[in-house]
Amino acid sequence: MTEPRGTYHTDCGNPIPARRPSPEDRRRDHFAAQLGSSRSGRLRFTNGAYRIVILAGLYVRGLYRAHFEDQMPIVVGVRGGIVTIRYPRFPVGAWLDDRSERLAKVELNASIPWDVEVRSGASRLVADLHALRLGSLSVDGGASRLEVVLPAPSGAVAVAIVGGASNVAIRRPTGVAARLRVDGGATNLKFDDRYIGAAGGELDLQSGDYDSATDCYDIAVTGGANNMSIDKRGEWKEGADLDREVE
Repeated sequence: MTEPRGTYHTDCGNPIPARRPSPEDRRRDHFAAQLGSSRSGRLRFTNGAYRIVILAGLYVRGLYRAHFEDQMPIVVGVRGGIVTIRYPRFPVGAWLDDRSERLAKVELNASIPWDVEVRSGASRLVADLHALRLGSLSVDGGASRLEVVLPAPSGAVAVAIVGGASNVAIRRPTGVAARLRVDGGATNLKFDDRYIGAAGGELDLQSGDYDSATDCYDIAVTGGANNMSIDKRGEWKEGADLDREVE
């Protein structure tokens, strides 16, 4: 697989402002950084993540590479293996906008372990991490229309959503144990073969093999969950669970 066309802006020091591409030069929307001495990485969205695809880049030789489309971030930079992406503040209602904007793509070097962190909320975010070594995944500020495909875990891996979850689908490999804790009530919740139409307060659900598992997922949702599914990865199709109720 060859590298995408265009010039990649790299920065292994302080985060740098991202330059908005002109209609005549779309190459400026590509970013990358060298792997250098990094033995682990952290992807951090500091002001929300909207219409983003995060992938394990099996052919990424550097630390990461990113390609942005309609909405350009104002900061893209790297320091000590931490990739920081900051978007401008989105207008009120932008999270629910159904316009067919093209998705931005961030590919992470699959040869090192990663933590993924989103602050100030996530909407229409797809994270296909099945080929990644994942240390943790956190979304602070709420999640709406979030799809996550998890890899096989090493140890107990934490997945946290703070601020509520709506239309969220999380898949894990078959045979991997998981625990789901929800604080704030839940409606239309599916955990493996269990379905909960409505429940208040706190929920604590576990797969049958969780207590004896060494490698597992500990999923925590604070602020309530609506239309959320946590199950084993089978025939998964992007977008399948986000615009309908869990069956």
